[in-house]
Amino acid sequence: MSKAIVIGASSGIGLEVARLLIQKGWTVGVAARRIDLLNSIGAADVEQIDVTSTDAADRLMALIERIGGMDLFFYASGIGKQNRELTEDIELATMQTNGVGFTRLVGCAYRYFAKQGRGHIAAITSIAGTKGLGPAPAYSATKAMQNVYLQALEQQANARGLDIRFTDIRPGFVDTALLSGTFHYPMMLKPDAVAREIVWAIEHRKHIRVIDWKYRILTAIWRRIPRWIWRRIKL
Repeated sequence: MSKAIVIGASSGIGLEVARLLIQKGWTVGVAARRIDLLNSIGAADVEQIDVTSTDAADRLMALIERIGGMDLFFYASGIGKQNRELTEDIELATMQTNGVGFTRLVGCAYRYFAKQGRGHIAAITSIAGTKGLGPAPAYSATKAMQNVYLQALEQQANARGLDIRFTDIRPGFVDTALLSGTFHYPMMLKPDAVAREIVWAIEHRKHIRVIDWKYRILTAIWRRIPRWIWRRIKL
């Protein structure tokens, strides 16, 4: 592998992964909605992509062509907010970005790799997809959707005999702009440490990687909590 596209590279985990891949000698094309933040990364090329826009897939293909191909597609775009009042705009925007936008770009990468005959799709989902989290309904629902979507694509690729690998990255709380605000999140992770574990998971072709060890224990416990207990837990 030598050429990678990073979607959502303007900040946070996407930025750190792009930098790390470049340090490791990859040819990297980066994209984000805020293109002004991409020029200092040192990537081979940049593209402005809003994953909610209908031209996002065309822009992705243009970026792939300009860097001479793609071996790794890394998806780090996403939004999420606590929404205890279930404000409609927040819920629908989350669905549009994390649901429709995710499907649009991951689907484009999948079709590209199917035609090419090989490739690797890695995407940041979240531990939030493990259980429905009351403070963030649309966020946890879209993350569960992303988990299942990647699983379904992995099964489909295998059935079609396609050499496409998948890595579902599920971080816990990471100290990025996504979680900025007055609410204090426990067990916060640093973006650079998360990026190192992500690149390790990609290099070792892991199917699912929960980051880090504390969250691996936490999610293992979550899965075993019965629904009748879970719905009574106040988060």
